Amino acid sequence: MEKMLTVEMQIAERARKYRSEVLTNLHEFIDEPLLQESFDTLNKKGASGVDAETWMDYHKQRETRIPQLLTAFKSGNYRAPNIRRVYIPKGDGKLRPLGLPTVKDKLLQTAVTRVLQPVYEDMFYPSSHGFRPGKSQHQALEELTRQVSWQGKRYIIDADMQNYFGSINHQCLRAFLDRRIKDGVIRKMIDKWLKAGILDNGQLVYPTEGTPQGGSISPLISTEEWIPLVKPKIYHSRLLAKP
Repeated sequence: MEKMLTVEMQIAERARKYRSEVLTNLHEFIDEPLLQESFDTLNKKGASGVDAETWMDYHKQRETRIPQLLTAFKSGNYRAPNIRRVYIPKGDGKLRPLGLPTVKDKLLQTAVTRVLQPVYEDMFYPSSHGFRPGKSQHQALEELTRQVSWQGKRYIIDADMQNYFGSINHQCLRAFLDRRIKDGVIRKMIDKWLKAGILDNGQLVYPTEGTPQGGSISPLISTEEWIPLVKPKIYHSRLLAKP
């Protein structure tokens, strides 16, 4: 964990130093120790992807497979596996689609997320919540309570975006990434994830928009697309980015 924190601090410092510039060579921070650390953060009991491989299956071969994964990623030869889609019940009786990547894909997504996240953290207000390290919906409610109780706020807007993960515009997302991330290795990898096939009830489909809810990289991507759109001081689980 100390290795990961050191890497994130270095990236955060670089992002603050060059706020008006695009960042390159971020993929150099992704090395074997970072992948090993990232693997240990994965849910050991998480559902399997299309290959039915479990965390323990991968763990038994991690000393050989993680270096292979790193080489494939750095060389551009890594192919994003198809994503298994399942449906989980929502509180209103409807079903929510959930994408289940393979273990190796979860691992690589987690590592890339840890490298990109510090770049965008500086763009949010301290009161921003949701999909951010150390933040939660409960903390968002506590912040809202403080604002209403002690700062005289009188209006609360509660908005729900239907099918948000599934409707992200790929072209807009790439245009926003262009503002800060020009690392060719990472950008190509994100494109591969966006274009990965989705196995839904035995049918393989290729999306033209959206990112599967359930992938490690999806929360970061969804938050990135919001940054240029949200207004300051709107309390929501994912909102509150500096304009």
